Amino acid sequence: MSPLDVKGVLFDLDGTLMDHRRAADAGITAWVAEHFPGHPRLTEVAALWAALEVPYLAMWHAGRCTVQEQRHLRLQALCAELDVPAPADLGAAYADFAARYRGAWAAFPDAAEAVAGLAGFALGVLTNGTQPMQEAKVRAIGLAGRVGPVLTGEVLDGCFKPAPEAYERAAAALGLATHEVLLVGDDVVNDVTAPAAAGMHSVWLDRTGAEPGPEGFPRITSLTELAPLLTA
Repeated sequence: MSPLDVKGVLFDLDGTLMDHRRAADAGITAWVAEHFPGHPRLTEVAALWAALEVPYLAMWHAGRCTVQEQRHLRLQALCAELDVPAPADLGAAYADFAARYRGAWAAFPDAAEAVAGLAGFALGVLTNGTQPMQEAKVRAIGLAGRVGPVLTGEVLDGCFKPAPEAYERAAAALGLATHEVLLVGDDVVNDVTAPAAAGMHSVWLDRTGAEPGPEGFPRITSLTELAPLLTA
């Protein structure tokens, strides 16, 4: 890949710039520990919550429920799995979890250095969360004003990853054509194969270095490898 191929870089946010999994795991485990002390499946809670994330977010992205409804449904599903009563006030219960989640937000150690190493490229964040929350995350991890616009489906005419239009409109938001932009992220479909199918360059961020990945795509284990890859 030559530097002439790419003029802009889009970063995924959760799992790429911000350690979403660690924050979510800590938040939901603490919530269950407080509300259902001594629960025998406490060590399983983080994995159960993570497994529920994908289908319920997909419901919201598909327009089958509001973002608040998917949050409440997900919390109800977790309680059902744990065989505990769902809170009477799901809104307050989710807000309690969300406060714990927010309190654990942190950037990955390589994020700031990676962003700083891309001077000369148009930058942005392409993420599937809600606009206010994702903007708040970027501020909280110290990257506001440094990593370009935060682009969610809420500002891309309802188009979320992996819809082809999400990548096309995100590139346009940077003032570039789709083929002039590279997306880097940890999700193989949303951040690697789907953008490539839409005509965008992509790089898979595999922080564990242990998973089998899609063939034919650049693979990095740290964001600090991105700038050298682009300028090699």
